[in-house]
Amino acid sequence: MSHRKVVENYYADINSIADLISKLVNSYRLLVGGAHELNSVALAHKKDIKDALERAEELGKIIDELLDTLKDTGAGYIEYCKLKSSMIKGHIEPQYIESEIEAELKLKE
Repeated sequence: MSHRKVVENYYADINSIADLISKLVNSYRLLVGGAHELNSVALAHKKDIKDALERAEELGKIIDELLDTLKDTGAGYIEYCKLKSSMIKGHIEPQYIESEIEAELKLKE
């Protein structure tokens, strides 16, 4: 597997984690909201409310683990981007970039 493919897969993994966190946070909010609604029902048993809050707490722990994972993996990807940027800056002259942009703009006209 080429180095580029490895980095693309790494980036895809980071995006998958971020997407999963987003979905789990929405579920967490629904669980907390459901527990709140259950608490406002006069006939609700305290055990049911406690169970609902425990489910939300368990999901919160999973979200925290995923956030830690994202923080760790994201740092590696950011370092890759910085290194790539510094390599590009060292090898490409600004006038080449300007001429590329001008050529693209002329094609769009």
